[in-house]
Amino acid sequence: MKLLILDRDGVINQDSDAYIKSLDEWIPIPGSIEAIAQLSKAGWTVAIATNQSGIARGYYDLATLEAMHERLRMLVAEQGGEVGLIVYCPHGPDEGCDCRKPKPGMLRTIAAHYQVDLAGRWFVGDSKGDLEAALTVDAQPILVKTGKGEKTLSKGIPEGTLIFDDLAAIARELIHK
Repeated sequence: MKLLILDRDGVINQDSDAYIKSLDEWIPIPGSIEAIAQLSKAGWTVAIATNQSGIARGYYDLATLEAMHERLRMLVAEQGGEVGLIVYCPHGPDEGCDCRKPKPGMLRTIAAHYQVDLAGRWFVGDSKGDLEAALTVDAQPILVKTGKGEKTLSKGIPEGTLIFDDLAAIARELIHK
């Protein structure tokens, strides 16, 4: 199985330090929807693991989060593709859960769902927490320069991390490999 795991905010859609709190604020990064659809059509399963502490903070509710994910699925489907499993951590940073990245809970949930080992599989993110989460399950950390990616890059990243401009560049690499 060709499995690619993505962070959401800053990789697929624009990010905000004020959180993405509504469907109107959920704006795809140019080329990201097409990239997911192209990957899907090329035989890749694209799963998503996203921290969503805005739920714990009361900025938005589960129905709003589900509406964002439904819009994502719909936009990718309009391009002929499909989004796989979407898992999210609704907890705040101080709740001590095992799912909030950089902890591996969400990635392990994806691995169990698809019954695969994550060793060497690509996990794409824009933050240090994403890259660290990849390392906890022996996945290949991939940094995109979108979202917080440039800032993350400037602060130093784990050795062996691959760097791409955006999700579209990753799709081109994986489809033409």
